Amino acid sequence: MVRKYTGKEIPADIVAKLNERVSQNNDRHLLSIKLVTNDGGAIPGVIKLILAKGVNNYFIMAGPEGADERLGYCGADLMLYAQTLGLNTWWVGGTFNRKGAAKKSEGATPVGIIAVGYGQTQGTQHKMKKAEDVSAYVGDAPGWFREGVDAALLAPTALAKQAFFIKGEGSAVHIDCDNGIFSGVDTGLVKYHFELGAGKGCFEWV
Repeated sequence: MVRKYTGKEIPADIVAKLNERVSQNNDRHLLSIKLVTNDGGAIPGVIKLILAKGVNNYFIMAGPEGADERLGYCGADLMLYAQTLGLNTWWVGGTFNRKGAAKKSEGATPVGIIAVGYGQTQGTQHKMKKAEDVSAYVGDAPGWFREGVDAALLAPTALAKQAFFIKGEGSAVHIDCDNGIFSGVDTGLVKYHFELGAGKGCFEWV
């Protein structure tokens, strides 16, 4: 998570790549995610003074009602993809301009924004629970399950609570998440990271 940005403009070719990734996610998951560039109105003024700086580019994470998990999943994809392009990100689930985001979403429901740009720093690692605190496997856990859990622990979650629990038995994996209004988004974020670590072909969600 990087909250403070340099204000450096994202080059047009990088913006084009980000928009292509947005389109792929929208088409695949029936969402209405939108990239907004060169707009400083995403974060309320008081939050900017306290926490954030230079947030001028952001993804509006929006879709139909009940799409929170899909938006979390696609948000993870966009954040990690942006990182490969030399950018930094910050998922903002509570302190964003909801009215402005809703207007720009043209009828879709925004659940958050993802600030994106060139960070003043590369951020710091969030506090992490231990694997045994967030997972259990019936029998001896295979390598893919352990690697999936390790990757899941790297996922951003609201208020850094990591309020999820992953259960595995055979090739079946189930995730529970209890983080209030953020549960759906957190589930999607964690699922994406688990899949990256474990490999999609090793298991199935149940």
